Amino acid sequence: MTKANQLAIATLAILAMLACVSPRANAAQCGNGPSGFDAWKQQLAGEARAKGVGASGISALTTTNYASATIAADRGQRSFSLSLNQFLAKRGASTVVARGRAMKQSQAALFASIQQRYGVPPGPLIAIWGMETGFGSQRGNQNMLSSIATLAYDCRRSEYFTDQLYAALQLIDRGVLSAGTRGSMHGEVGQTQFLPKNILAYGTGNLDNAANALSSTANFLKAHGWRAGAGYQPGEPNFAAIQAWNAAGVYQQAIALMGRQIDGGE
Repeated sequence: MTKANQLAIATLAILAMLACVSPRANAAQCGNGPSGFDAWKQQLAGEARAKGVGASGISALTTTNYASATIAADRGQRSFSLSLNQFLAKRGASTVVARGRAMKQSQAALFASIQQRYGVPPGPLIAIWGMETGFGSQRGNQNMLSSIATLAYDCRRSEYFTDQLYAALQLIDRGVLSAGTRGSMHGEVGQTQFLPKNILAYGTGNLDNAANALSSTANFLKAHGWRAGAGYQPGEPNFAAIQAWNAAGVYQQAIALMGRQIDGGE
């Protein structure tokens, strides 16, 4: 092989490498503090336009602020390192179960309808509802979009929350959410706390409405393999769907245990 051919091959290889890395090199760069957030927003807005995000979504993105409280909460999630008994005590499990049993009776028609459609019994749905928001009483008061944008900018889980941010902007374009929507520290909204990608995929209506939120949660569980009539304790077929809902092992065990107690087991 001549030197000219070797040079040509080497040049083509370099160009191919540049083609592979250039989209990443041009992507909005994450950061670890508020100083670069405004510059990142400008870059992200350009990428969002290229992905088809409309004027409403872009306008909402430009109004977001760096959410220091969200970063503090993201760094301080200590309850998931507790033992199961400690976690249950901290989250008020006995109260959730007691109220949950009463709600199962008072809203029997709703839960029967959900179970008929999705195959999910009342217990785990009620346990999730109580655990996430105290049956709707604690849905959070953070600006949803600022929380998600901050986590998308932050280097810790930038890729995951950038996907959530694009989903949020789509929902704003559609009028499902707004720039002023309030939620929890990580941007979850509604009675059972959905992130934007899950709203797009599994939402069945306004999630501030309990019936819609519970139906959406059942829809999520069914989509993640829930089988009507199968068990949902650790080691049983439907426990995997609970694992898909939340990655923390102690949370998963708590939902399974409280759900069984609400459904009449010990």
